[in-house]
Amino acid sequence: MKKIVTVIALCVMTFWGSHNLRAGDFGIVGGASFTGIKDISPDLVTGYHAGITYKFHLPVGFAIQPSLLYHMKSSQVDGVMADMANFDYKMGYLELPVSFQWGPDLLLFRPFLDVSPYVGYALNNELTASTASAARLSADFANRWEGINRLEYGLGLGGGLEIWKVQLVCRYNWNFGQLFDASGKTADADELIGNVKRSVFDGKNFGGVTLSVALLF
Repeated sequence: MKKIVTVIALCVMTFWGSHNLRAGDFGIVGGASFTGIKDISPDLVTGYHAGITYKFHLPVGFAIQPSLLYHMKSSQVDGVMADMANFDYKMGYLELPVSFQWGPDLLLFRPFLDVSPYVGYALNNELTASTASAARLSADFANRWEGINRLEYGLGLGGGLEIWKVQLVCRYNWNFGQLFDASGKTADADELIGNVKRSVFDGKNFGGVTLSVALLF
C-alpha cells in the first residue's frame, strides 16, 4: 500500500508542477474493458472503467494525460474443479494510468499515438458461477485476499482521435507480474481458491483491450 501511495504522490506532484508550464484540461473518462487471463480464459469478458482525467498540453504535438479510474477487470476460469461450472473472476482496481501522447493538430481533429504505463491497487474481488452448487462455494470467497497480489502494474499501447473536446482511445494492455502469490497463504476449508490459484500461476494476470471516451472541459 505504501508503494502505490508513493507512486501516486510523485505523479501528482510532477504533473501539478508542470501545470505552470502550460494550461491543461480537466475531464471525465469511461468506457468498456474486454479482459481475460492468457491461456485460462477462453473468451474476453466485458468490464468497465470510469473516472477523472487531466490533459497537459506540451509543444510539438505532445501531451501527458494522467487519469484516476475505478477499473473492473474480469476473466473466465475453466477447469477449476471436475464436474462443476466455469467461474468468472472479477477484480476492481483503483488505477492510475499516465498517457503519453503524440499527434499532429489538424485543426478540426487530432489523431495521436498513445503509450500508457499504469499502476493500480485492488479494492474488491468476486468469484461467481452459473450453477447454484458452485455459486454457494464461491460466495464465501468474495473480498478475501489470501495469497492475492493486490498491487498491479502494466503498460497500454494504442491510439486515439480527439475531436474538439472529445477523445476516443483504444489500447491493448499488458498487466505484468502474477495475479496470485504462490508463497501466500491459501484460503481455508475448500480447495476452490487453491485450484484457481494453481491455474493462473506462472506470471499470468489480467490483459486485454480498453475502449475509452473522455470529455474534456
